[in-house]
Amino acid sequence: MSTTTNRRSFLSGVVAAGAASVAAPAIAQQLGAAGATRRNASAFRLVDWRDHFDNLKGGAIIADTTARVLQYWSEDESNHKVFPTSVPLSEDLTRLGYTEVVRKVEGPSWSPTPEMKKRNPEWPDFVGPGPDNPLGTHALYLSWQYYRIHGTNDTRKIGRRSSNGCIGLYNEQIAVLFGLARVGTQVKLI
Repeated sequence: MSTTTNRRSFLSGVVAAGAASVAAPAIAQQLGAAGATRRNASAFRLVDWRDHFDNLKGGAIIADTTARVLQYWSEDESNHKVFPTSVPLSEDLTRLGYTEVVRKVEGPSWSPTPEMKKRNPEWPDFVGPGPDNPLGTHALYLSWQYYRIHGTNDTRKIGRRSSNGCIGLYNEQIAVLFGLARVGTQVKLI
């Protein structure tokens, strides 16, 4: 088994254990004070969608740039997913607030933004779908220009400040989210 597979399996197990710990009071911290934060064993800070959205119409995604975790809730609350993420390298690359999914692309192509090209003029102007594409296998395009929730072919980025503004997931996990989210799904970056 490769190091990447072991690491991915470990992180997937941590996410699963973390999600289980939220449901198991013996493992998760249960703080009785109103407004207290519940934390799980993996140190992901899990939030309640009700603190950020009025409803779950179309589903909801919260990407927490501090905890480096993305949560998804289905419209009927029957499905709640938790994924580790990569987040922007610095606060000046981070956009916080409300947006929504406006387009879904399997096998996305990538072009650097004008700001990326200024910082990295040696970067190519275009990368088609495939193993060299920084967007990985799937991308959820947000209503903010240049911002995406996408996969990555560089698994070392997950759990780190490593992106130029987007939220990155393992390719296997963006494929799951891609199947759940739809155009119009509410998104908040915190």
